[in-house]
Amino acid sequence: MLEHLTTETRNKKTMNLDELTPLELLEVMNEEDHKVAQAVKQEIPQIAKAVEVITMAIKQGGRLIYMGAGTSGRIGLLDAVECPPTFGTTPEEVIGLIAGGERAFIKAVEGAEDNEQLGVQDLQDIKLTAKDVVVGIAASGRTPYVIGGLEYANSIGTPTVAVSCNKDSAIGKIARIAIEVVNGPEVLTGSTRLKAGSSQKLICNMLSTASMIGTGKVYGNLMVDVQLTNEKLVERAKRIVMDATDCDAETAESVLKQADQKPKIAIVMILAGLTKEEAVQRLEESHGFVRQAIQ
Repeated sequence: MLEHLTTETRNKKTMNLDELTPLELLEVMNEEDHKVAQAVKQEIPQIAKAVEVITMAIKQGGRLIYMGAGTSGRIGLLDAVECPPTFGTTPEEVIGLIAGGERAFIKAVEGAEDNEQLGVQDLQDIKLTAKDVVVGIAASGRTPYVIGGLEYANSIGTPTVAVSCNKDSAIGKIARIAIEVVNGPEVLTGSTRLKAGSSQKLICNMLSTASMIGTGKVYGNLMVDVQLTNEKLVERAKRIVMDATDCDAETAESVLKQADQKPKIAIVMILAGLTKEEAVQRLEESHGFVRQAIQ
């Protein structure tokens, strides 16, 4: 069955991979990588549908839940853990599930991806509801762990999205929205951590970033909900406030302190001439959107 999958077929351009010089090999890899963004572009209409569903779910108090095995699971988990520092979300708002649990992020757990019931159990353990969205990621499009999870999600009315790298995939037929990117055969046959993994990362970037923008986490192109967890981010927050308001560094630092180190509140305080309490109230009334809060 694997021989019929695009991700498992041999690449005619790399049949002599072991005979190439390092320079020649890297040039071939780079040429193949150039195809990834174009392949993802073909699926933008489907990605947009998924973003609309995710955005609506988050606005209604639901969660974005990625699930996958191996490389696919790690990519989903990576995107999930980046959301709190970038967008000020809680760890519970965007969740990454990987077959075999968190220990599988570092070392593969034998047989975990072949267990449909494990996918069901992982979703039950986080108390999945119809308010959430489940995004199943599988390069092959046929991973049992993901299939089990998507089928369970469907059974309780949870919106589902499939991200695969083969057309007419098994998970694509199960999910409400199917994102199926065809990157062509891998440079190294079947090594889906390469082009398939790159395309999955691009898609996760789009899903989370566009959804967060749709819920008011961004003003212009600034990360106004960034969490100040280290010195670099403290300086970035100051720069964000300066860029958004055209104030000087001293003012940005001072107002940030008044705003409990929350750039979004500081920006509204400066642009609308409000106290911290007034800015917080204005943001609540505008559902977190800075642009509406300052009007």
